[in-house]
Amino acid sequence: MVDPKAFSVVFERSATRELEAFEPATARTILLEIQQRLTGEPFRELKTRIKRLTSLTPPLYRLRVGDYRVYYRIRERQVVILVVLHKKDSDRWLRRQA
Repeated sequence: MVDPKAFSVVFERSATRELEAFEPATARTILLEIQQRLTGEPFRELKTRIKRLTSLTPPLYRLRVGDYRVYYRIRERQVVILVVLHKKDSDRWLRRQA
């Protein structure tokens, strides 16, 4: 049975390409975290795991998965994954978004 409160997850083409470039084990771990954390309450901040970035409009969220960061936006009942990056590349990407 499908939960009517669940969010659907949609990947931008660039996020899909980035995931495909990772090692299979890393990609699986990231996908599992996305499934577990973002289909229920993607906006709920969980200590350092999920964070709302307030400096951008519309709001941007970050999911931390080990050394990787998943950046996404929420549109109605849909989580749109914009990019999946190694943490060392996050600052540069965020500067371009501002």
